[in-house]
Amino acid sequence: MMREYDQNQSLDALLDDPFASPTPQVQSDSRAAKRNTYDDLTPEYQEKAQKIANQIDYKNQQAILQYGVAAQSELSQFSQSVLQHVQTKDTGPVGDVIGDLMSKIRQVNPDDFSAKKKGVIGRLFSGVSRPIQNLLTKYQSINVEIDKIADKLERSKQMLYRDITMLDSLYDKNKQFYEALNVYIAAAEYKLVALQNETLPQLQQTASQKNDYLMAQEVNDLNQFINRLEKRVHDLKLSRQIAIQSAPQIRLIQEVNQTLVEKIQSSILTAIPLWKNQVVIATTLLRQKKAMEAQKQVSKTTNDLLTKNSELLKQNTIEVARENEAGIVDIETLKKTQSDLITTLEEVLKIQEEGRTKRTEAESELYQMEKDLKTKLLDMK
Repeated sequence: MMREYDQNQSLDALLDDPFASPTPQVQSDSRAAKRNTYDDLTPEYQEKAQKIANQIDYKNQQAILQYGVAAQSELSQFSQSVLQHVQTKDTGPVGDVIGDLMSKIRQVNPDDFSAKKKGVIGRLFSGVSRPIQNLLTKYQSINVEIDKIADKLERSKQMLYRDITMLDSLYDKNKQFYEALNVYIAAAEYKLVALQNETLPQLQQTASQKNDYLMAQEVNDLNQFINRLEKRVHDLKLSRQIAIQSAPQIRLIQEVNQTLVEKIQSSILTAIPLWKNQVVIATTLLRQKKAMEAQKQVSKTTNDLLTKNSELLKQNTIEVARENEAGIVDIETLKKTQSDLITTLEEVLKIQEEGRTKRTEAESELYQMEKDLKTKLLDMK
């Protein structure tokens, strides 16, 4: 299950102790372009960077090993959580539900409701083994199944909503990591400039004037410290690149979820009621047709028994016949509605499949980045 981050952890918390020891975690590989990070910071963050730079003591050779490691460790845990999300979250069940819905809808044949199809009305009085009631029962059963599928789609939509909210939190957390790493990098670069342009020349001049071995060793120690600090800046920039790459990856996963939610809400959950209404209308009209045909038979029998009412019966029969030929149900509209619904469902399935492919690619990329950075860090020992 995905690791939950404390949303109360602020950027300040990540910057409180630049030399804090982290909980060991696996880290990923990435690359960042070299640039003057300090100038890119806001005045507030520049002030933080200066304070951190003042805490960097070149005489403490071991402290540099811990510089910014806490933020890197948090970023590593964060990257692992994103990877776990890609591995464990799949919208496949949504696709399965949509597939079930398509299967049920395809069982509905609009021609079954057509007055032109002889079998529908003819079966009312012909005694064929499949009477009209069986047809009505069939569509009532399909309607029940579609209601169940609609419930599943609603649950899937809520699951996607929760994932979108969670991904928003991850995106904000990733932004905090990025900003914290920027401050650490800027502070180290700021310190490097001071050491290289001020401290080192002064120390070299003093050592050359005094001709003191210990002073010469101090110059060498400072050079070694500068080299280590430069390497540490490079490592922090690699971690920063992980944060940079994580942002679009999170949004990519989120975009797929949002697309599915929109399709479920605006297309599927709208189309299902429309489809149900059309079926209800068609079955109601079919029952009316059945009643009209039955009344026609009664009228004919009455005509034989009550000759005095023959003229009235004639008029009624003519009116009934006209109504029968009026074309009560627009079959073409029902066909078009069903065709559009099926097309919409196929589009959702396509998007879902593309989403699965993109998440798989994201999983592979994250895993490879994690593996490469671990290898790089081990090689630097």
